[in-house]
Amino acid sequence: MDRRPDPRSDARERALYLLYEADAKGISPIDALALQLIEPDELTAALVSGVAEHAAAIDTAIAARAKGWTLARMPVVDVNIIRLATFELMERQHVPVAVVIDEAVELAKRFSTDDSGRFVNGVLAALATELRREATSG
Repeated sequence: MDRRPDPRSDARERALYLLYEADAKGISPIDALALQLIEPDELTAALVSGVAEHAAAIDTAIAARAKGWTLARMPVVDVNIIRLATFELMERQHVPVAVVIDEAVELAKRFSTDDSGRFVNGVLAALATELRREATSG
């Protein structure tokens, strides 16, 4: 099977790296973007900026649906994957829900714990219907 890299998947992965870097350094995602020696591609920058711009709404939405989990208790990688996907569900209406969730689950499987794929899937499934409904009605 000849699977060529998807530039959108790569941009999501790079955005995750930058969000994680910002958390690890205790800086804003915008500052993490600005510190890059090579300017990130347009989609990566848009994803990181979008997560930063909508951080309060994103974290509120996640906290309301992550039953039994606070954001502080979640693995840092998982919370950043969920933030990234939540931003896409809220603000990137042209990206199908299934694509957003699948991409997030794949990132969780690659970069986090054995249980992270299921956890990320569960939180995003709880978010998806309501967020897309809110975005199209409001």
